[in-house]
Formats: sequence, C-alpha cells, structure tokens
Amino acid sequence: MAAPQKDVFRLGFVGAGNLAESITRGVVRSAVLPAASIRTTHHRADRRSLFASFGCRILETNAQVVEDSDVVIISVKPQIVRQVLTELKPFFTKDKLIVSIAAGIKMKDIKDWSGKSRIIRVMPNTPSAVGLAASVFCTGETATKKDEERVSKLFGAIGKVWTADEKYFDAITGLSGSGPAYIYLAIEALADGGVAAGLTRDLALGLASQTVLGAAAMVNQTGKHPGQLKDEVTSPAGTTIAGIRELEKGAFRASLINAVVAATDRCRELSQS
Repeated sequence: MAAPQKDVFRLGFVGAGNLAESITRGVVRSAVLPAASIRTTHHRADRRSLFASFGCRILETNAQVVEDSDVVIISVKPQIVRQVLTELKPFFTKDKLIVSIAAGIKMKDIKDWSGKSRIIRVMPNTPSAVGLAASVFCTGETATKKDEERVSKLFGAIGKVWTADEKYFDAITGLSGSGPAYIYLAIEALADGGVAAGLTRDLALGLASQTVLGAAAMVNQTGKHPGQLKDEVTSPAGTTIAGIRELEKGAFRASLINAVVAATDRCRELSQS
C-alpha cells in the first residue's frame, strides 16, 4: 500500500517578528512544511534576509502574502490588528484560514475586521524560541477539522499544544503567557540564594536554571502530582523542609496564585478596552 501523501500547504506570515521566526524555524526543522511553502514580507532588510536564509519566499506586500497563502498567521502587535485586517479584508477569500496569535484579540473582532469566520485563535508563549512553547488554540465557527490538524502540526513544531474554549483565554494568558516571567524571577532568586550561601554567580545560575528545567521535566514525564514529587524530596527534619517552611512564611504559593489571577484580570481589562 502506498504511503499517504503529506499535507503540504502554503503558509503566510503577516508580521515577521520573533514568534513568526520561531514558528518558521520549528516548522522547517521538523519538516512539517518545506521552507519554500512559507512566505512573508517585512519593511526591514535584516528581517527579510533572515526569512530568506530559511528558504522562505519573500514578497513585497502583506496583500501578496495573503493572496499566495492557504493559511495566514496574523502575528502583528495587538494594537494594529484591526488596521491590518481591515486593509487585507478584500484578500481573505473563503478558501483561506486565518490564524491569529495576537494576544487579547477575540475571534469576534477578527471576524468583524476580516469579514471571515474561518478563524483559529492561538495563544503561544515565548519559550517557542527554544521549541518548548505551551500553545492553546480555539476554533471559529467555520474552521474545519483539517484546519485544526494543520494548526496542531504548526504549533506542535515549537512545543506542546492544547485546545480550549475561548472563554478561558484570559486565564491562559495569565498562566502560560505571563508565566515564564514568574519562573525567570524564581530562577534569579534561587541563584541569588546560592550566591548568598557562597557559590559563584555562574555556578549558582547554572544550578538554578537546570534545577527548574529538571523539576518541570519530572512533572511532565512521570505523571506524578507536583505535591507527591515535593514529598519525595522532603525528608523529616531535613534541609528541604526547612527551605519550604521559609517559602510558606513568605506566602510563596499564594503569591504565584495571585500573580496568575492578577495577570488574568489585566488581560480581561485590556481585551475589553
């Protein structure tokens, strides 16, 4: 029996920033699409050269990108999405899928501005730059199963992918969108603690970042609850419980919970403005 043919489609980026670069790099590296199937444009020569170095097709205008693509990823800054979609509205034919990665922009607005309902909204996060993104998507009313499969493959090339109703996207932004910043603070603080205890800065930072990476991998790969893994490290009257006691004095867990809720509330405010 012949092997099934690979689904090759034309992918266009309206907005060739860092996330577009990360997606392109992951898609090409994992052979989800050949580089020649990807097209974009940019007003800066260095960005055009970067995407050309991947083997992408560089066009002159966003309108040409839309016309020459089957799937169009809108990756411009949220504050100009309305302007961009309104300008490109005549070029969004019914055979094109619009994928938005603009934070805080609802599908209803995308539909109003583009005139189309074949939409998938995605919330990735910045670890996409190293292929470890946490991405969540929701689908518009006329998006197809094939559209979902394509988006899953595209964002699976830069990390893990989940689906969720759009009503959860503010909370997703507060957790996985803003979450890397919380962890960077934790890594910095752990390293500072190591320095305070007598370690060199380089060693302390290396140990802190690798410890966070390893702990996250333990949660992901063992399937054990974080509380169980914590208990396995915590001996009676030992060093770890002494440290945990200090964290609890400082309301460590409550602070993280409150950070996610505060970021969610702020995202909700921004998306309504």
